[in-house]
Amino acid sequence: MTALVCIPTYDEAESIAAIVARVRAAVPDAHVLIADDASPDGTGDIADALAARDSHVHVLHRPGKQGLGAAYLAAFAWGLERGHDVLVEMDADGSHRPEQLPALLAALDHADLAIGARWIPGGVVEGWPLSRRLISRSGSLYARLALGIEEHDATSGFRAYRAAALPRIRPERVHSSGYSFQIEMLWRSVLAGLRIAEVPITFADRELGQSKMSGRIVVEALVRVTAWGLAGLGGRAGRARARARRASPAEPEPARV
Repeated sequence: MTALVCIPTYDEAESIAAIVARVRAAVPDAHVLIADDASPDGTGDIADALAARDSHVHVLHRPGKQGLGAAYLAAFAWGLERGHDVLVEMDADGSHRPEQLPALLAALDHADLAIGARWIPGGVVEGWPLSRRLISRSGSLYARLALGIEEHDATSGFRAYRAAALPRIRPERVHSSGYSFQIEMLWRSVLAGLRIAEVPITFADRELGQSKMSGRIVVEALVRVTAWGLAGLGGRAGRARARARRASPAEPEPARV
């Protein structure tokens, strides 16, 4: 399978070159797409220089900061147009270890979506204070209860999708960003009957640059998940999961969205 590792950036000049180098070393056959939202710190220029030296590195210049979800959706569309079989989400800040990409990709042998999970046995979080851990774990727990999903790390941004499965999620209908983007993509995957695997990862607090996390992102996720739950999507997700279990593992039965 040809994999495209999608890395959205906004002011990641300090880290992008090192992360790309680690990705290329970890999965030499994969391609890398840097989706830069017109970073004022020159990240886009660094990305162009990397692409000029390596035919497996590509750059998608976007007109301005439009949010994490929009960047990933644009990167997915770019990858689908060029025939990549697997589309990977990964942060540029070093919190996701490129060295764990082979394990994530291997999980797609029996899944349509592989999630690098922190909150399952074998998962490790380094450098986070207790408050950040509680926010992340509570967010995933709330999503599980409200939406009827079973995965333990609903907000993880380290994921790999089979490209053939993405159209079933209807990503063109996704308008979330930040935490809520990851949650929405997950429950759409459940509704569509996708096979989902969680792979334990070691997650570290960002090594360089400034965190993009804010109270607004957390509130957006809470509001959206609550609205989806009240709209009955949790029940629909549970029913879709049950239908998928009855269907063939090779060809899960899609649910109407």
